[in-house]
Amino acid sequence: MRHTTAADPRRPTALVVGISAMALFVVLRFVVASNGYDPLPMDVWWDDLVGEGDNAMLLVLAWIPGIVGGTLGMIVIGVLVVGVFWWRRKRADAATLAVSIVVVVALGAPMAAVLARNRPEDSLAESMATSFPSGHTAVATTFAVMLGLLLRRGYVWACGVVWVVWMMWSRTYLHAHWLSDVVAGMCEGIAVATLVWCASEVIRERRALRHRAPLDETEPPRQAPV
Repeated sequence: MRHTTAADPRRPTALVVGISAMALFVVLRFVVASNGYDPLPMDVWWDDLVGEGDNAMLLVLAWIPGIVGGTLGMIVIGVLVVGVFWWRRKRADAATLAVSIVVVVALGAPMAAVLARNRPEDSLAESMATSFPSGHTAVATTFAVMLGLLLRRGYVWACGVVWVVWMMWSRTYLHAHWLSDVVAGMCEGIAVATLVWCASEVIRERRALRHRAPLDETEPPRQAPV
C-alpha cells in the first residue's frame, strides 16, 4: 500500500487568493487601457490628496522603501534571504522564493515598458513612462507574501502588510505612480507569490510520493486473518 503525503491545508485558500488577485489585475489592466492609460478618477483624487510632497519628514519616510525596495536593494536583500534559507538547508524554500522574484520581475518589467503609461507630471522619482504596474510594489508584495507562506509566523505577515502598505504610499507620495499602478502591483505580487508557492507545494508532494513508492513496494503482503 502506498503512503500518502498530506497536502498543506493552506493551499486551496492560497490558490483562490492567487486566482482572484490575477483576475483583479486583469480587470484593472483593461480599465486603465480603456481610459487610454490616462489617470483614472481615483488616481487624480489620490494624487491630489497626498499633496505636493513638500513635508521633509514624510519625504524621508517615502524615500526609505523607495531606495530599499529598488532594484539594487531587492537584489541584495533577495540574495541574502535566499542564502539564509539555503544555509539552513531549506533549499526548496530558497528556490521557491528565488523563482517568485524572478517571475514577478519577468512579468511586470516588460509589461510596464510595453504599456508605457506616463507617470504623474510632478514625479519626484522616476520619470520614464513605465508606470503600470508598479514594480516596487509588485516585488515588495511578492517578497512579503512568500515569506509569510514559507515561515508561517504571524509577525512575518504583520511586518509584510506594513511593508507593502508603506511601499504603496511611498510610490504615490513621491508621485512616481498613480494609485491604480500600485494596486495593480500589489495584485500582481499576490498572484505570483501564491501561485508559485502552490506549484512548489505540488512538486514537493509528488517528489515525496516518488521517494516513498519503492519503500512501499518492498513491504511484505499482509496475511489475511484465519
